[in-house]
Amino acid sequence: MSVVTRFPPSPTGFMHIGNARTALFNWLFAKNKKGKMLLRIEDTDRARHSEEAVQAIIDGLNWIDLSWDGDIVSQHARGARHVEVANELLAKGQAYKCYCSQEELEEMRKTAQEEGRATYYNRKWRDKDESEAPEGVDPVIRIKAPLSGETTIDDQVQGTITLNNEQLDDFILLRSDGTPTYMLAVVVDDHDMGVTHVLRGDDHMSNAFRQSTIIDGMGWDRPVYAHLPMILGQDGAKLSKRHGAVSLEDFKEMGYVPDAVFNYLLRLGWSHGDDEIISREQAIEWFGLEAIGKSPAKFDYDKLEKLNAHYIKEMEANHFVKALADYNTTFGAQHDDFEATVSPLASELQNRATTLKQALHETAFLFNEGAPDEDAQKMLSETPVEIIDGLIKALSGITDFTSENIQNACKELSKELVDGKMGKIGMPLRAALTGTLQSPSVFLCAETLGQQACLERLNSTKNI
Repeated sequence: MSVVTRFPPSPTGFMHIGNARTALFNWLFAKNKKGKMLLRIEDTDRARHSEEAVQAIIDGLNWIDLSWDGDIVSQHARGARHVEVANELLAKGQAYKCYCSQEELEEMRKTAQEEGRATYYNRKWRDKDESEAPEGVDPVIRIKAPLSGETTIDDQVQGTITLNNEQLDDFILLRSDGTPTYMLAVVVDDHDMGVTHVLRGDDHMSNAFRQSTIIDGMGWDRPVYAHLPMILGQDGAKLSKRHGAVSLEDFKEMGYVPDAVFNYLLRLGWSHGDDEIISREQAIEWFGLEAIGKSPAKFDYDKLEKLNAHYIKEMEANHFVKALADYNTTFGAQHDDFEATVSPLASELQNRATTLKQALHETAFLFNEGAPDEDAQKMLSETPVEIIDGLIKALSGITDFTSENIQNACKELSKELVDGKMGKIGMPLRAALTGTLQSPSVFLCAETLGQQACLERLNSTKNI
């Protein structure tokens, strides 16, 4: 059997990190089995539909380099096929028309609540003849769920789960306006697209039992199910915006790199021994459903940041500079010759950075962005003028303006003015050149700025 998985997001908002993990697991399982992953946009809710959200889904998948096979399928565009199947179930006696009013349904709901029943619809029209139908009422079409026995699903993550069929309801397939419900559309699309394995969040576990009534009613083969555990915040609650970043766009804006997000999501509920750093090639080779845990996974932002720092350090310098330039173009200011200007600091920035955002912040001094921060201003205001004058004189006398020569000149100045205490020379120099007390090597920063710019900045501190 050729494996076919699918990723079916709803385009109603941002690309949640939980959806991204679902896409990743579907992609990896398909790649591992040399199968296909299909992309279906579940856009039947036209009131909440957003083309921007569709683009966000596509952009998110492209960002973490998860490709799909074939054309993107629009669920909305397949509405006629969904109606066809509902009518076929009707003709087979596996579904029926229901003419209940909203008032009747509300009364049934209240009664069910009072009696503590899980399902509220009392199947009033299940066995009635249509000749009894009231005039001028457009009916819904409901499935005929089994009334007795059990339904068992052998889930590849959750194990074998059995449900008493008395808990199933005769849910709606077609609304009174003739539009299909989610429950029907999903089953029909999965069947028609040849989906063999359904990997999705475990909040859909109950849907598997309900959807099996449609599958069985049509005489189709059930797909293999694998319901993935939920992602929680550190407090044990379902991951949401109150925990911090939750969308791929959030993480991109915060300066995380795709390989780190890929690796972190991979380890969020799946494991391969004690391996933490896992390449894409290894992930494809090793991935299997049996290694997915049943328990919810907690999202740890600190772990992601450490992983991100690792992947930034492992980048080739030119790739890092390009990634930083792209990040600057999207989330920073526009600068001419950004890559050429930043390149001399690439190695230093990579070794220091946990995110691209941090790295970009540490390049701001190259473009003379903003006044010195509060700590730098305090440092400069407390620095004796003879140290600033000494720095100006020492740097003016360097003929070959390299970081090594700059450092040597500062060493000599420290011996002359502050008993060899380099911090009393280096920190004011850092504050004057970068506007902050934390930066890459101050001597490399000075070399990158150039002699004239360094002297201009030192002279300007006299006004602080």
